[in-house]
Amino acid sequence: MSLRFVGIDPDTPNGGSPTVWLEDEKAEIVIQGWLPDSEMHTEIAGTEWVEGHPIGIPGHEGVVRVPVRMIPYLRKVCDDAERAGLCRPAEER
Repeated sequence: MSLRFVGIDPDTPNGGSPTVWLEDEKAEIVIQGWLPDSEMHTEIAGTEWVEGHPIGIPGHEGVVRVPVRMIPYLRKVCDDAERAGLCRPAEER
């Protein structure tokens, strides 16, 4: 695994900070964040966000929240992935 640290939320108290990594071998962005509260989770899990797409959160997926102050790290990880050639059109994958 080639996990590369990109950034951590410097404003989160108690050391439990949202964090962003880039995983080069699998071409994935990895995000650690806060879990949604029950109201947000219920809304996400119970809404048809894309017509015809199954409603709910699959058991192998999760929802996390990150503060908007993390935007610079999210931009950086996207830029890093593009520079590394990890972002390819779907037909090339």
